[in-house]
Parts: sequence; C-alpha cells; structure tokens
Amino acid sequence: MGKQTSPARKALPRFEEAAGLGPEDERFVRDLVAVLEKHGNLDRFGLCLLHDHFPVASDEILVETHDISARTLQVSVEKAATTEHTRPSQWRFVKNGDEKAAGHAYQVILQCNLASGCPGNRKKARSGAA
Repeated sequence: MGKQTSPARKALPRFEEAAGLGPEDERFVRDLVAVLEKHGNLDRFGLCLLHDHFPVASDEILVETHDISARTLQVSVEKAATTEHTRPSQWRFVKNGDEKAAGHAYQVILQCNLASGCPGNRKKARSGAA
C-alpha cells in the first residue's frame, strides 16, 4: 500500500456518458464473483464505475475524507508525492503486460484521508485521541 504515483491514464468517460452494469453484464459479474470467491475476497472487493468528473493529472491522486458524525464523504485532489493520505481504497486494473503500472496489475486511484478516521491515523496518535 502507500503512496503510488499514477502513470498516464487512458481517458475515462464522463459520469454522464459511462455505462453502468446491466443485464448484459450478468455473465461477467458471475465470472468475477467466482474469481473473488476462489481467492477469499468476495467480502473484500466489489465494483465501481470508472469515470471522470474533472481532469486529474498523472502526478495527482484523489483523496477521500469523511465525517463520521455527519455521515458524509468528500473527494478532493492532492499531489500524490506529498499527500499524507496513504491508505488506498480504490484501484484501477491495468492490462496484463502494461509496464506503465510499475509492475502491478493495478494502479491506485483513490486514497483515504488518514486525518478523518481511517486506520493508521497518525494525527490522532500524536494528539493522544482515541
């Protein structure tokens, strides 16, 4: 886990143009469920619709923050090399053999903000808060 710079990405469709899951995807989803189940990851990973709302440069990363009491989530953009929010929570698959992903079959696209309650919160540990 941790910081991972994002290589140049193929452009994603805007949310309004992205096609969600439909009946024609049933076989794909069943195959994916079988693979997740085989590796003991059925209750660990799911699907998300890859899409863009605005450009994110190759040296940037989306960061998720949340407010537990208000039950809200917010996503913002930070420089990947300097963010302290290093708990990845969403990944994008990369084609097999694609060298752009630093040897991984995935690239991190969203990281959690450690200051907002994610595990490993250094700010809370320094302040003595629970």
